[in-house]
Amino acid sequence: MTFPTQIFAIEITEAGAAEVLKPVQRPLPALGNGQVLIKVAAAGVNYADVMQRQGLYPPPAGASDIPGLEVSGTIAAVADDVTDWHCGDAVCALLTGGGYAQYCLADAGSVLPIPTGLDFIQAAALPETFFTVWSNIFDRARLQAGEILLLHGGSSGIGTTAIQLGKVFGAKVIITAGSEEKCRFCETLGADLAINYRRQDFVAEVNAFTNGKGVDVILDMVGGDYFPRNLKCMGFEARLVHIALQNGIKSEINLLPVLLKRLTITGSTLRARDASFKVNIARQLQTQVWPLLDNGRIKPVIHSIFPLAEAYKAHQLMESSQHIGKIILKV
Repeated sequence: MTFPTQIFAIEITEAGAAEVLKPVQRPLPALGNGQVLIKVAAAGVNYADVMQRQGLYPPPAGASDIPGLEVSGTIAAVADDVTDWHCGDAVCALLTGGGYAQYCLADAGSVLPIPTGLDFIQAAALPETFFTVWSNIFDRARLQAGEILLLHGGSSGIGTTAIQLGKVFGAKVIITAGSEEKCRFCETLGADLAINYRRQDFVAEVNAFTNGKGVDVILDMVGGDYFPRNLKCMGFEARLVHIALQNGIKSEINLLPVLLKRLTITGSTLRARDASFKVNIARQLQTQVWPLLDNGRIKPVIHSIFPLAEAYKAHQLMESSQHIGKIILKV
């Protein structure tokens, strides 16, 4: 196969507003051991991309400075030591960067087949959200059937994924969202209680729903002043997992309920985790979650699709918080 020497990509020219995302020509990335080269069909947009653009989330050492943490497409080349994938395979992949481009590199262990019946646009919405939800809610927080899960940001890509997975694995799901429209949509996905945080006190609503017992697991993307409020929502042996800090990195903590209720407070970021961790999550997803996508029991929620050249518009939409589900760039 003949490859271009230069590829179209979106570059962060400097830290700043969405307009700093500019189309550029970049050299075709060089294939390394354990990697595949993907001809990108579509790329998912994530809040981590926004933070990187703002200068708040630099890529880890060795990662591409081009934004984009998830793509779908066709494998164009494989390293000599890669045996699981072949040229022409239709795949989606989790990346450490480089997704906003015509071609990108992915570690072979972070690549998954496109589920039956999904197109490239839908498949681009899967990797970052499903890796994040599975590794944090089911692996780290150990959500079990019959437990109650509280999701902040229920209408986001992470939230819409977590609602569906929580329900299919037997949990009750409570979400918070910022509008009645978002709340009603989350209910269509299976949310047992949808709380409009702009109009309702989520602590009071959660405790009324649980008869004062609290929830078992909280997935929080907000941080800041949500932390002490989360503690008031947690039941005995409950687990709180932080995956983002949109309301800030600092909060005041009352340690007494942590002791009395034997709470677990943890957190993680996915991008910097090593390849072996991501391989393990990918295997769990392919075994336990991909069959649910194959048979249509769960599905990605797509809000908007933009051409790659209009990545700045996708970022503007994400920062407006007007979307429900995923924003996708079509290459």
